[in-house]
Amino acid sequence: MNIQDAHKRHLDTNFAVWHKSPLSNPPDNQCVEVSFSSNAVGLRDSQNPEGYVLVFDQGEWEAFIGGVEAGKFRLPKSQ
Repeated sequence: MNIQDAHKRHLDTNFAVWHKSPLSNPPDNQCVEVSFSSNAVGLRDSQNPEGYVLVFDQGEWEAFIGGVEAGKFRLPKSQ
């Protein structure tokens, strides 16, 4: 077991309701879905709902959202 597994063992991974962005429209329909439990956030591929789920605790999710809002995940500008 790695450190991350031990840290996340206490998280509620009962993700009952999944949400997809309204911007994910046919024909591509390529998006991720997010679900919230009592103390965790799940993220999965909308085209493979039975596949792997990435699990984040609330602090990790807030840090990610903060980075998105700050523009830290934008593609580099081409020269």
